[in-house]
Amino acid sequence: MATDPGRWGHSLGNLAELWVPCLDSARPRTIVELGAYAGDVTRILLNWAGSAGAQIISVDPEPQDALVGLAESSPQLELVRATSHEALGALEPADAYVIDGDHNYYTVREELRLIAQRAEHAMPLLICHDVCWPHARRDSYYTPERIPPDDRQPIAEGCYLYPGVSGTHDGGLIYHYAAREEGGPGNGVLTALEDFVDGRGELRFAIVPAFFGLGLVWPRDAPYADALEELIGPWDRNPVLARLEANRALHLAAREREAIRASWCEEQSSRKDALLRKLVQSGTFAMAVALSRLRQRGEPAFTKDEVRALLPEYQPRG
Repeated sequence: MATDPGRWGHSLGNLAELWVPCLDSARPRTIVELGAYAGDVTRILLNWAGSAGAQIISVDPEPQDALVGLAESSPQLELVRATSHEALGALEPADAYVIDGDHNYYTVREELRLIAQRAEHAMPLLICHDVCWPHARRDSYYTPERIPPDDRQPIAEGCYLYPGVSGTHDGGLIYHYAAREEGGPGNGVLTALEDFVDGRGELRFAIVPAFFGLGLVWPRDAPYADALEELIGPWDRNPVLARLEANRALHLAAREREAIRASWCEEQSSRKDALLRKLVQSGTFAMAVALSRLRQRGEPAFTKDEVRALLPEYQPRG
C-alpha cells in the first residue's frame, strides 16, 4: 500500500484474483503493460510470468525508482521509457496487453487502434482498468500538452470529482488535470472502449464493476474464450457488485471531502489561536483592558484570563 497512502484502492492489483486466472487460461507468451508507474501490477505480472515462462514489457515515460530497480533485477522484464503510442509503434505484437496508463479517450483510443493495427491474426487479450467512475465518462490527463488540442476536453486544473456531480465539486477525489464536465462524445476510458468494440461483433467485452472497473476484451473464437467466459461471465456488469462499487466510491469521495473541510477548519483555528496569543502578549490589549475597567467602573468587558481560556494550552487537562 506504499503507493496508495489514501487507501483509494486505485491499483489494478486489487483485481488480480480475477485477471490473473485469465492469463492462466490464455497463456500469453508476451504481455505489454501500458502504464506501470511504480511497478505494483508489474510485480504481479512477473510472479505469474516466472512459472509461465512469459516475457513482460512495461511501458512508462516516467517510471518510478521502484520500477526501474525491478527491471534491473528481473530478466523477464523489459522497461520501455516511452509513451504508449511511441512504444506500440515500435514493439512487436504481443499476446496480451494491460492498459492502465493515461486515462483519457484519445490515449486509449489510439492505444486500441495501434494494437489492432499490429495484431497479426486475431485481437490479443486486453486487460483494461478504470472503466468505471470517475474515468468511465470523464478524461483525465497526466500531461495535457501530449494530447492534441482538438482531442482534449476543456480542462479543470487541481479539481475535485464527486459521484453524481457532472462538473467539479468543492471536495472529493482530487486530480491535477481532468475534464471540466463528465459525459459526451470523446470523453472517458469506457467511451473509448465502447467505440472500439462497436461493430466488432467478434470481440467479447466484459466489465467487472469493482475498484474503479476492470474491462476485458477477447476474441469470441479464441481457444481460451470459453474459459474466460466461465471466469468473468458471472462478474460481468453484476448489479450487486456495481452497487457496492458505487457505494465505495461515494464514501471514499465523502471521506476525502471531509478531510479537506477538517484541514480548512484546523487552519482557521490555528490562525485564531495565533491572533489570540498576540492579543494576550500585547501592551495595547492590556491598555484596552484597563480602559474598559475604568469605563465599567471596576468590572472590565474582557480580561486577559478570558482570552487565555480560549487557547488550547490553557485548557484544563482531563
